[in-house]
Order: sequence, then structure tokens, then C-alpha cells
Amino acid sequence: MSVRLLLATLLLTAAPLWAQDSPLTIDQITQDPDAWIGSFPSAPFWTDAGDVAYFFWNPGNQFPSDSLFMVPAGGGEAVQVTPEQRRALPPRFDGWHTDRHAYSDDFGLRVFARDGDLFLYDLGTDRVRRLTHTPDREGNPRFAPGNADRVVFTRDNNVFALNLNGTGPLMERLTDLRSGSERPEDKPDAQEAWLEKQQLELFELFRDRKAEDEAREAAQEREENARDLPPTFYTGRQRVQQLQLDPTERFVSFNLFQPAPGDNGTLMGDYVTASGYVEEFEARPKVGAPRPTRTLYIQDLVRDTTMQIDLHQLPGSYNPLFMVGDCAEVDSSKTKRGLYAFGPYWSPDGRYAILDVRVDDNKDRWIARLDPETGDLTYIDRQHDPAWIAGPGLSWWGGASGFSWLADGRRFHFQSEATGYSHLYVADAETGALTQLTDGDFEIFSPQLSKDGQHWYFTSSEVSPYVRHHYRMPVDGGARTMLTTMEGNNQTALHPGEDRMAIQHSYSNRPPEVFLQSAGEEAERITASLTDEWQAYDWRDPEIITFPASDGVQVPARIYRPETPNGAAVLFVHGAGYLQNVHKWWSSYFREYMFHNLLADQGYLVLDVDFRASAGYGRDWRTAIYRHMGGRDLQDYVDASRYAGTEFDIDPERVFIYGGSYGGFITLMALFTEPEHFGGGAALRSVTDWAHYNHGYTSNILNTPLEDSLAFARSSPINFAEGLEDPLLMTHGLVDDNVQPQDIFRLSQRLIELGKTGWELAIAPVEPHGYVEPASWADKLKRIHALIETSVGPRRLEMEAGDQ
Repeated sequence: MSVRLLLATLLLTAAPLWAQDSPLTIDQITQDPDAWIGSFPSAPFWTDAGDVAYFFWNPGNQFPSDSLFMVPAGGGEAVQVTPEQRRALPPRFDGWHTDRHAYSDDFGLRVFARDGDLFLYDLGTDRVRRLTHTPDREGNPRFAPGNADRVVFTRDNNVFALNLNGTGPLMERLTDLRSGSERPEDKPDAQEAWLEKQQLELFELFRDRKAEDEAREAAQEREENARDLPPTFYTGRQRVQQLQLDPTERFVSFNLFQPAPGDNGTLMGDYVTASGYVEEFEARPKVGAPRPTRTLYIQDLVRDTTMQIDLHQLPGSYNPLFMVGDCAEVDSSKTKRGLYAFGPYWSPDGRYAILDVRVDDNKDRWIARLDPETGDLTYIDRQHDPAWIAGPGLSWWGGASGFSWLADGRRFHFQSEATGYSHLYVADAETGALTQLTDGDFEIFSPQLSKDGQHWYFTSSEVSPYVRHHYRMPVDGGARTMLTTMEGNNQTALHPGEDRMAIQHSYSNRPPEVFLQSAGEEAERITASLTDEWQAYDWRDPEIITFPASDGVQVPARIYRPETPNGAAVLFVHGAGYLQNVHKWWSSYFREYMFHNLLADQGYLVLDVDFRASAGYGRDWRTAIYRHMGGRDLQDYVDASRYAGTEFDIDPERVFIYGGSYGGFITLMALFTEPEHFGGGAALRSVTDWAHYNHGYTSNILNTPLEDSLAFARSSPINFAEGLEDPLLMTHGLVDDNVQPQDIFRLSQRLIELGKTGWELAIAPVEPHGYVEPASWADKLKRIHALIETSVGPRRLEMEAGDQ
């Protein structure tokens, strides 16, 4: 490439004269989206009353922020909720069995927390009663089984109860967990004890005083026993988490959280501030830093005992069961894996307690029954993945997953990727028998039980990986009935009566709107949010295609076809890795979607690829990058470049690649390790060295630098910077506490030391990981557009012709 062309990549231009015309401009598509596109409604929900549906909206951008609106259940006009109505609002309906203990046995009452206080909602009278009004924060309220007059809740890391029937104490403290340590009893040494004994033998005065003290202490102990106070347990300097009382009110469970030792955070600076001073702040630690510990305890209030639960009773809880590199399998019976538990999830009658046990490396998940009297665990299910546990219904950060008990109080549900896709399972807590309720090459999202416990409701990708519909299915499995009818994404809030839905629906070229739909009927649109200006352009509905990868797999992509091709292509790489962007609903990358329309207007072929690691395609697609990011995922983009060549006769030197975060990382790996397939790229807020990224995300995929240095070495762009041959733009927000600026500064220094030219770093001083300000967005897209034009677009041809 000529010096003249390399210098041209550093120029920033807004709309070059050599580009084909487009009715869109970068300044237009990067302005405030609420004013330009329209303010979309969001988060529709019902209350238990079910008379109206609620959602958040800012029609016409007339309020400082989104406001709460409501529409009658039968449809009609949406109106803004007044402050008085909002303050008196009943609790949000999230499903009858999502938090079954929050309802009385007959579903007539519901207890809930709001703004740190407790409230009682009567579903029959539609009235809300405040139960507490204190400066303390009360939370996690529930009814005692069979007793709607008793509400159990937490406050200040302890469990309390309110008795609403007017008999007995109004409030009881049921636990006594205290920070710090019990003061040790002062005991005399041998010399002091001998002297004290001699004094008692010599003087009646001291014998009488000792007898009086012992009698007083005995009376005080009898008084405390008569008050039936809960046993005291000291937690040291550890934090109490997941505190709960079982339904029988005999057992208390809690985790003690011990932060990681040392100061492992990273310092950052905010340089453009209102104060005029640089403001330092601490951000996350790096992958491989010491990890916190979480220990599960059960306190038996009847026996006045507290015991730590030994999670290492479970099979496979000793010794890693995977190989790292070419090392032999670890085999040491003295090695314990770092385990922690969520739960217990108590059955409604308190008969069964289920634990969701996870491991620090997130390669195993155990479901086990806990005997709270003995601390014994009975293994029910183990999900093992040599890569990492994840998928819909399974937090890949090791968070708690959804459980709910069936109507018989003996079976409970969970999700598993055992078949390669996340499906719905039921387990018998008594026998451990498992039943798989759904099966196929699709995924299940957010299952919930009907009020009578006879049906499941859930969202699924059964029709296509690219759409989401809501379904009903018998509780024991069987035929599924699709309830939604609109193609795209149907984010559904089910009515308490289960015969109607509030839906936030969107399509590829249409942002979200709120609809109401009764089962078997057409959906009624409630909101109309789009501006006339935005709708004046004929936004493309990108065709979804697949192209062949080098390993024979068909890779999905959205394609933007130009009417008048200019012989160049732009490949977009979405962020997050585990995210889906090839679908038939409104993308979170809506600015890039508009940019791609502009590029297609100007003659560019645009491909938006769901590469290996993306969400929506099951376990094997997700884990194809294990121990090598920038391997199979990058090869999908190499194959996309080949596809552009074979199908559209586009030379690889006229293929541009760009993306942010994970997309920026892939862009760097593409230009550093596969330059023959690309002509230029823009890497935005990019990870340049995975050893400097966070632990939760990185350790799942690459393990840790000390355990698996090979995985980090071959996955980090900074190690391949000498391969840069094509023009490269890098952008980064200076207050990005996710991919921290240190990352891009280290790579910049590496490029400088390698003597590389033709690259540019553009800093956005006030931007976090996701840019916020319209001016910053405009600056970034203008730089990208200018580089596309000069590196692969018509300007490149013009400049090459001038060099000849």
C-alpha cells in the first residue's frame, strides 16, 4: 500500500464527494435517538389485579425521562399514571409461582417490599396496607405456611416476624447474627487461680460474694431461656448473604462472604470533570486475582446449633476433571475445588431443601437435596461441561438459576444444556428421578407455572433461531401451543388470568411497541412511538442468510445488499461474544443498523455475522472458542470474506471489518493474524490482552493466566501486533471501566515500538464502555466511514489510480 494511501487513512472527513448519495447522514443517525427515532416503550407488566397493563414510555420525548403509563386490560388509549396512583400501585405480577411464599395459601393476599418497607396487598379488595415505615430496610417478606397473619422478613442481616392477628408479640426477632467475634472469657493463669482459691478458703466474705454472683447469673440465664431468644452467632468480618428462614421456622440458612485478600482493584482516572480536577476511582480486578469465598451455614433454632455445610460431599468436588493444555489430568485427593451454593430452595411445606452448587471454574453444577438436621447432601443431578456451564436459565457468571416447585410440593424444575440446548427438566426431590420436558434444537427462556400448576408458560426459539414466541405446555410435557403470532421478538408479560398478554414486540426494522393480545386473537397495538422524520426513510429488512465455514458449518448472517454495488464489503462484529445479533427484531446495535443502511446506500455490501461464540445456537456454538478466542470465531470472518469474494466478486483487500468490545478484539486479531483477507478495520473499545480483562467472563473461556498461559498467549492481539499491514483505527472511551484504557495504551506502545504506521488512536475523554454522547458517536462513525472510504472504498481506487 502506498505512503499516500496510508496517510489518507488518518484523515477525518464527514461525507466525501466520491461516495454515492444516501438520504442519511452520520450526524442524523447519531443524534439523540429519542428525538430522532422516537422514545420506545419498555417493560410492560401487570399487577395482580390485572385490570390494567403498565409500561414505561416518553411519547414525543415530552418528559425528562420515561414515565409510567397504563392501558385498560381490554385495550384502548394509554394514559400517564399520576404520582398518587404510582405511590398506591399494587406489586408487579411476576407469575403465581415465581415467589410462591409471597402469596397466602389461597392466593388472596400478597406481601411485598417497596423502598425498604413492607406492604400487604389484598387481591380481593385491591387494597394496599403499609406494614412498616422505618429508616431500616426490610426485605424478602413471605407468609408462614398456612398462616396469612404471620409475615417473615429480613432486616439488618437478621430474620424477623410480624404477627398481624393481634395476639402475641407484634414483632419477633428470629435470629441473632452479629458481626465481630464473641468476647473471650477472661481466665486466670495458674498463679492467679491458686491465689484466688486461697482467698476463698480463708475469707467467708469472698465465698458469700461468689455465691451471690453465681445465683444472679443463674437467674439471668433462666430469664433469658424463658424469653426464648434466638441463639447468637458471630460472623466475624464476613458479610451475610442469602439469609432465609425455612417454612417451618426451625432452620436458618445463610452464606458468609469473605472478600478476596489484598487490594486487587485497578485505578483509573476521570480527566474531564465538572470539578476541573482529575478524579481517581477504583475499577475491577484482573482475571486470575484472588477470589472471594462463600460458605453455607445452617442454624437449627430448636437445637441451638450452627453448622457449616460441607459441599465437598458431592461427586467430582475434588480434583479438576478437565485437562489444561497437554498436562496430565490432576489426581490429588487433597485438592478441593472452590465450591459455593445458592439456596436452599425450600418446598412450600419445608419438607425438602434443594441446593444449586457451583464451582469457581464454572465447569460443574450440582443439584442436591440438603438434610438440614445433619448437613448431609443427596446428589440429584450434575451438569459438567469441559468448557463452562451457561445457556438460557443458567447464569454463566455462576449466579443462581431459576427453580420453582410444582403443585405436588415434591417436584421442582430447572434448566440444563445436557442435550446441547437449554431445556426444561423436572426432578423428584425424594427419588432424584429426572424428566426432560422439552427437546430439540432450540432453547427455552423464562419458564413459569400456571396458577393451578397444570401448565407451563415460556418463551422459545422453536420456530426459528431468529424469532421468539410465547408458548403454553402441560406441566408434564407434551404438545406446545404458540400463543403469540407476530414475527420478531415477543417479550411477553402474562396476565394474572393467563388469558391475555402485554407484549413488547419489535421487528428487524421496527423498534419496540407495546401490544395487547388475547389468546387466539390478533394483537392490538397500544403505542405509536416513531417520528415522521425517521419513518420517511425506507429502512431495510435485512435478509438472513447462511454461508459455509471452512469446517463445513453454515454460519448465519444478516446481509444488507446495495442497489448499486461499489465492489467493497463491510463486515460487522457484534460485542459481548455471547450475544445474538442475527435475528428478526430490533437490535441493541441500532446505531450500527442505521449506519449499515447508509453504507448500503453508498454501494457497500454489509454482512453482520453471528460467529461461533454467539448466543442463540446452543452449547457447541457457544463453547467453540474455549481456550482460543480469535480461533474459530475469527475463522468465521475469514470465511465471510471468502463468501464475499465467491458470491459477490469482492477482492479481500476491499473487505473492511469493524466492531466494538469483543468485536474490536476480533477486528484486531483479523488484521494482525489474517491480513490477507481484509483491507482495513476499526477496533472500538477493544480487549487487546485477555490477561487484563475481568475474571467472571475471561476465566470461563480461557481459565486463568497461571493455569493456562497458552490460551491467553494465543488469544491476545497484543502478541500478534507485528502482523499489522492494513489501515487500522482504534477508538476508546477514557472512563471505560469495563475494557479499561490501559488495554489500548499498552497496544499503542507495542505498535510504536514495532515501528508500525497507518494506525490511529482516537480517545473519547468522557465516554464509558458504551458511548453515550451524540457528539462522540458522530466522531466515531465519521472516522470509521472515512477509513472505509480510503482503505477499501471508492477513494482507495481513486488514490491507487493517481499513484500509477
